[in-house]
Amino acid sequence: MRKTSGPSPRTPRLRAALVAVAVAAVTGATLAGSPASASSGAAPATDTTQFKGVNWADPRDNFADDLLQLSGLSTTDTYRQTNAKATRIIAAFRANLGANTVRLPINPYTVDGAYWKSYRGVIDAASDQGFKVIVSYWEGTGARKDGYIDDTATYWPMWDTVVKAYKNDKHVYFEPMNEPHGYTDTEWADIAAKWLSTYAKVPRNRVFVSGAGYNDHVTSVCADPRLNGTYLSLHHYGFWKDYATYDQWVADLKVRIGDCANRTVADEFGAPMTTGLNYDVKTPDDNFVNYVQAVTDTFRELKMGSVYWPGLRTDDTYSIQTLTGTTARPWLATTNQSGADRLAWAWGRGKPVKG
Repeated sequence: MRKTSGPSPRTPRLRAALVAVAVAAVTGATLAGSPASASSGAAPATDTTQFKGVNWADPRDNFADDLLQLSGLSTTDTYRQTNAKATRIIAAFRANLGANTVRLPINPYTVDGAYWKSYRGVIDAASDQGFKVIVSYWEGTGARKDGYIDDTATYWPMWDTVVKAYKNDKHVYFEPMNEPHGYTDTEWADIAAKWLSTYAKVPRNRVFVSGAGYNDHVTSVCADPRLNGTYLSLHHYGFWKDYATYDQWVADLKVRIGDCANRTVADEFGAPMTTGLNYDVKTPDDNFVNYVQAVTDTFRELKMGSVYWPGLRTDDTYSIQTLTGTTARPWLATTNQSGADRLAWAWGRGKPVKG
C-alpha cells in the first residue's frame, strides 16, 4: 500500500497513520516506549540482511481491479518482450543501487488469465539474475480497498497457480497479503496459518507473513507459534507523523519490531526522493531527513533486510529510480543519490551520515 503520487491528498496513508496510532494505543507502544517483547519462535535465520531490495510497482499503486502493469512494461507485451524489458530494469536496480531483491505485486486478474504467461517474464528475469523475488498479493481498489481479501474464490486458485509455478525456485518468496488491515491481529494470524497449512510443501523460510494492520507491527504474528520459521514483513513511513526527531523515529520503529528483528524485513519504507532533500546531512528540523536516517541506521544496527518503496513507480515522488532509455530497451537513473547512499548504508555498505 502506498500514497497517491505528487501533491494530491494521501488518503490511504492518512488512514494508515490513524490505524498505526490506534495500534500503538492498544499495544502500549509510544514514541518514548521501549521495544515490546514477543516470542520470536523458530527464526529462519539469525538476521535478514540478505534482503537488499526495492519494490517495482504499477503506477496505480498496485491496487487494481484488472491486470497489473508494472512501470515501464505493457500488458500487451509477450513473454519474450516482458522478459527482455524486465531483465534490463532488474539489472539497473543492481547496477544503480546494489539491490539483490525485488518485491512484485500479484492479483487474481493478472494470474488467472492469459497475461500470467507474460507477467512470469518479470519473475523469471529477476530469478535468472539471482535476485530474490517477493511475490505479494494486493487487494483491489475502490470499495474493494478495505484490507480484506477481495474474493476467496479467486484468491486461493491464484496462489495455487503461483505456488505451482515457483515452489521449486529457491529465489522466489511468497507473501500471502499486503497490508491486511481489515482483519484483527488474531484473524490475520489465522489466515496466515491457513496459507501455511494449505501450501505445506513450501519451505517456511520462503514465506513472508505480513505484520498485522498496515504491516505496521510484527509483534503479534511473531508471537504466534503457528507461524514459526517464516519471515515477517514490516511497513514503516515518515509521513505517519508530521514531525519526529531522529531518536523518536528510532523508538517508533523498534517498538513495532519488538524482539523479532531476526525474522523481520522492512519490505516497504520510503520518503520523497524527487524534491531535493539531502539525506546524507543531519537536518534535525526536517521530519523526512530524520526519518530516513533513523530507519536506515536502525536496519543496519538490527541486521534487518529492507526493501525500499518504490524502486520504480512512474510519477511517484518517492521513487528512487526513474525510467530512461527507450520503451523497448529501458534503463534507470537514480533520482536522489543521497537516498541511494542511505540504502547502501542500511545494506551494510557506504558511509554514515555527516554531522
